[in-house]
Amino acid sequence: CRCSRKRAFQVAKSFLPIMEWLPNYRVKEWLVSDIISGVSTGLVATLQGLAYALLVAVPVGYGLYSAFFPILTYFFLGTSRHISVGPFPVVSLMVGSVVLSMAPDDNFLIDGSNATGTNGTGTLIDTESRDAQRVLIASTLTFLVGILQVIFGALQIGFIVRYLADPLVGGFTTAAAFQVLVSQLKIVLNVSTKNYNGVLSIIYTLIETLEKIGSTNIADLVAGLLTIFVCVVIKEVNDRFKHKIPIPIPIEVIVTIVATGISYAADLEKKYNAGIVKSIPRGFLPPEPPDVSLFSQMIAASFSIAIVAYAIAVSVGKVYATKYSYAIDGNQEFIAFGVSNIFSGAFSCFVATTALSRTAVQESTGGKTQVAGIISAGIVLISIVALGKLLEPLQKSVLAAVVIANLKGMFMQVFDVPRLWRQNKVDAMIWVFTCVASIILGLDLGLLAGLLFGLLTVVLRVQFPSWGGFGNIPGTDIYKKVKDYQNVIEPEGVKILKFSSPIFYANIDGLKSSLKSTVGFDAVKVYNKRLKALRKIQKLIKKGKLKATKNGIISEPGINNEVFETDEEPEDNEFPTKEVEIQVDWNSELPFKVNIPKVPIHSLILDFGAVTFLDIVAVRSIKTIIREFERIDVRVYFASYQDNLISQLEQSAFFDDTVRKDIFFLTVHDAVLYIRNQMTYNDNQDPIFEKISLMQDSKEPIEFTETNHPDDEFDVQEE
Repeated sequence: CRCSRKRAFQVAKSFLPIMEWLPNYRVKEWLVSDIISGVSTGLVATLQGLAYALLVAVPVGYGLYSAFFPILTYFFLGTSRHISVGPFPVVSLMVGSVVLSMAPDDNFLIDGSNATGTNGTGTLIDTESRDAQRVLIASTLTFLVGILQVIFGALQIGFIVRYLADPLVGGFTTAAAFQVLVSQLKIVLNVSTKNYNGVLSIIYTLIETLEKIGSTNIADLVAGLLTIFVCVVIKEVNDRFKHKIPIPIPIEVIVTIVATGISYAADLEKKYNAGIVKSIPRGFLPPEPPDVSLFSQMIAASFSIAIVAYAIAVSVGKVYATKYSYAIDGNQEFIAFGVSNIFSGAFSCFVATTALSRTAVQESTGGKTQVAGIISAGIVLISIVALGKLLEPLQKSVLAAVVIANLKGMFMQVFDVPRLWRQNKVDAMIWVFTCVASIILGLDLGLLAGLLFGLLTVVLRVQFPSWGGFGNIPGTDIYKKVKDYQNVIEPEGVKILKFSSPIFYANIDGLKSSLKSTVGFDAVKVYNKRLKALRKIQKLIKKGKLKATKNGIISEPGINNEVFETDEEPEDNEFPTKEVEIQVDWNSELPFKVNIPKVPIHSLILDFGAVTFLDIVAVRSIKTIIREFERIDVRVYFASYQDNLISQLEQSAFFDDTVRKDIFFLTVHDAVLYIRNQMTYNDNQDPIFEKISLMQDSKEPIEFTETNHPDDEFDVQEE
């Protein structure tokens, strides 16, 4: 339990990564680049903070707080050097859906004498109380998301993000982009709609927006369309000429400054009734504790938001970590964002993650470390303290247009679907299903549905894996699937089956059916047919129509049976010895009408090279399979098994006197060579024949007796 100074310092560095990189900071090489990057990123973060606040349905000024506070703690706790921490449209929309469901406009209807605003349909709304309640809900949700993220990080379950496959994330973010577009469209048009929640809510919102398109505010529409057009064009220029332009053109900042000036000079609010920001609070609000009583209503949504926010941040961080050859710690990122959200939740912020466009600006302008992030926070701080008043004439439609312009990258993911369909149809189905489910059910339920669908595809692929009969490439020890290769030859009397999946209770029936298809018969039916044939022989012998001799069975005195050839002339009904061994060729036609399937093999090899584990149901079933084949004289062998399978079989009491370890071989070729040697040594014993021992003490007809055996015994001799 002792802890050395070195060990304590390592533990401290794992919780405070800044202790790892800050002492190695190259001031002369990196500081200027970080300053330039921080200023550029800070300007973009300021505008995006204002814009994304519209998605959360809170006053735009709180977006500035959300672009400032999370950076302060991530600077000390984060392991990524390049991501820009702050609001992201998908996460903001998920927070906004919770806010609108818990604080709809209908909860704040008041008499006209006490109203501070209207909803556009004549009903008066107390907007001041509504906004205060929504800010409280958003900050409480942020606090709860932070707690969950810290718990996930402490429990070291950062691996959970691995279940969010790229097709799933692509479909989810595309659906989120569609929802963001619809939610911002009504702001660009300046039309009011009801707050819909639940299934098909975004569809209802879109329908109502289009129904009210006749009441569009022309000033807001023109400003929004111009902003979208200019932003998209300039962003395309930035992408195409990024190697020639040292610093990307901060088009959002330029458009915002120009739009604010035009709105102020033309007085668009009074002359054209344009929707403007109106008021941005100066300075900071005092920290407030969360409303713990709301936790129970938002715990489900907070879980999905915590996972999505973390997944987005880590996926972006890994891209730049790979590019610049350093590693990020997934569990530490959980803790870093958790602490950031707890801290920022106390200051009326909404959930923070990272934005792709903002991070791209920070990296492309030369950002080397999170020093650039701190400087960008300083730019946001200046906006909060000094510049907020100057942005009050800005039209909300311009901010909404900035949000829409930043969705281009997400919508371009639609073109991934044809490529996915060509490469892997299952992944394409996951993409489409997640996208459609997220649009119809909402982002939280859609993400859950997509995750379950993705896991279902994995289960189905394991439950119905690839399998096939294998054969040998002549002159080699290589075995390939018979259906795929023309010159592959199956060893004589041997069938080789490869089952490419772990074997457990869900796919054990698949193993049995693949066995039947490979060998060409059902071992249980063959055994039952042979028992029926033996009973028939018994009856015929009793009636005197058949005679048993050491050379076979005779149908009539003095006439050889057509089926059982003899080397000597048959004798009378008397037997020279008490024990006579009769060999029945089950692959020939018998002298009575019993249809017995042919068994053209004497050995079966199961290639378990792709089997990683077995459950208890699989172990019992495989043992049953061995006995079913053994009783019809087909030996079962195992090859290319994983080392851990032997220990699993031992723990499951698989081995006994009849099933031993000598049926396991390292390779398929080893098993084939062993079988050939065994057949060479046993030339005088043909395993295709069923041996029946008939005992006779007198000249009375031979009687066959049946013995009831326990289910786990299959002794055909006694039967």
